[in-house]
Amino acid sequence: MLRAVLALVLALGVLAAPPATDAQPPKGKVWRVGFLTGGARTPDGAPPAVLRAALKDLGYVEGQNVTYAARFGEGQQGQLPTLATELVAEKVDVIVTAGGPSTNASRRATSTIPIVMALVGDADGIGLINSLAHPGGNVTGVTDQSAELSAKRLELLKEALPRAERMAVLYNADDQGMVLRYDNVAKAAQTLRVTVQQLGVREPNDFETAFAAMTKQRPDAMYLVTDALTLLNRKRVIEFATLHRIPAMYESSNLVQDGGLMSYGANLDDNYRRAASYVDRLFKGATPAGLPVERPSRYYLAVNLKTAKALGLTLPQPFLLRADQIVE
Repeated sequence: MLRAVLALVLALGVLAAPPATDAQPPKGKVWRVGFLTGGARTPDGAPPAVLRAALKDLGYVEGQNVTYAARFGEGQQGQLPTLATELVAEKVDVIVTAGGPSTNASRRATSTIPIVMALVGDADGIGLINSLAHPGGNVTGVTDQSAELSAKRLELLKEALPRAERMAVLYNADDQGMVLRYDNVAKAAQTLRVTVQQLGVREPNDFETAFAAMTKQRPDAMYLVTDALTLLNRKRVIEFATLHRIPAMYESSNLVQDGGLMSYGANLDDNYRRAASYVDRLFKGATPAGLPVERPSRYYLAVNLKTAKALGLTLPQPFLLRADQIVE
């Protein structure tokens, strides 16, 4: 009789146990999360708040079972290898990256610490992974594909500006991923019969040269390819475009909030939340090579009507109806 009762208790205990997928973070371990970007330093010097908040929602409480270490390139791509080596020396358990150069620097610094991409484009195209389904090595996370996005952005720009025939493309010519993105923009422009004015920059001073070229030969529109360098100089670009009344397409809505005319891209906060889910799965025993790389599930069109007015533009109503976000 006693054996029967014990068997029943054990069976009920097994049935009541939570599924493995809902398990809490392993107890007793204090995880160390590293973050590397070539972009600007955050106000508190920590990884982006949305990433930390997403990890907290997954059970990782700062100071209890997780700590953070962050490094920022501040637009100096040459500093990234040193910064990545510093994170490895701090014995982080994972490195979350923003940008292809940051990911590549991390990959060169370690072949054993998992690397999770949050804001990286064309990871397969620039050799960071073998493929989306089978990334291989120690890199996984989220990436987008610039060929499809470039075509869509130009299609939207042409829809908003049907008469546009000449477009300036401003991009970081020292970044392999941004060069690939420019190539895809140029290909899409051929399909739409738009002439491209190629404006590669490598350092902050190059922006004045690019502005002078656009002043001398004014384009009908501009496309800013976004990376750490162009993002750090975004206010200069937006102010120039507004002053010279050049409509511009950007890649993320934060530039539209800053005064850019329009953007089409993923929600950056969503990407960081998805990166947090990768970190969680890695801490629970998954391997980077076993986690397929994902693409953002949705892209958003944002339009700044205040900027349109400053540019003297009346955007077509069908185009505005397609917008997911309107800034007034």
